Order: sequence, then C-alpha cells, then structure tokens
Amino acid sequence: QVQLVESGGGEVQAGGSLRLSCTASGDISRRDCMGWFRQAPGKEREAVATIAVGGGRLYFADSVKARVSISQETATITKHLEMKNLKPEDAGVYYCAAGRPLGAVGQCPSHPAEYKFWGQGTQVTVSS
Repeated sequence: QVQLVESGGGEVQAGGSLRLSCTASGDISRRDCMGWFRQAPGKEREAVATIAVGGGRLYFADSVKARVSISQETATITKHLEMKNLKPEDAGVYYCAAGRPLGAVGQCPSHPAEYKFWGQGTQVTVSS
C-alpha cells in the first residue's frame, strides 16, 4: 500500500501561480512513479505531470508544459508541482497518484488507469 497526502490548491486568479505538494509513504521505491492528474466537471481525468520517485522520467501535458515545473524533497518522498500563469481551463480537482513504471525502460505512464494509489484530491479554482 502507498499513502499519498496532498496539500495546496484553493482559489487563484487567472494569471497567478499555484503550488501543489504530495507526500508519499508506504511501499514505494525510487523506481516507481508519481503524478498529478486533474478532473474538471463533466470531463475525464487527465494527466498534468508525472515523474519517477527518484527523479527523472518526466512527462508534462502539452496544455501545461510551458507553465509547470516539479521540485522534490529527498528527506521525504515529496514532490511539488508549481504552475504559473493559470488559466480558467486549469480549474478542477487535482489528484496525486502513485504507480508502477511500465516496461523494462521504466517509463512513467500518463494514463490514470495505470495508477493504483490516489490522494484525496484538492480543488483548484481559477477566477477571472
């Protein structure tokens, strides 16, 4: 089992910045993957960014690629997702997830179905 605790989120003005944090514990290794996904009302859950627990193997969705970065803490398995220049379409519930890598190369998947463990979700609202 893997436990995920998220923090951050809330209401942000369009053009503003946001930081989401996710701390993982339990049966998780450096080779495993963590990611942020979001879901807007009436839409499917989609990947925002994924990263290996040990770092690297990054994926960013095209819609956020130029506006997102990930930092990490090594003392705990904590990843921070920083988003800037938020747009109304960035609003939704953001989830942290953890899962196993794919294949021999260990690519971190971008489809939510590949992730077994999920955080509770945090609401992000973008006001204009």
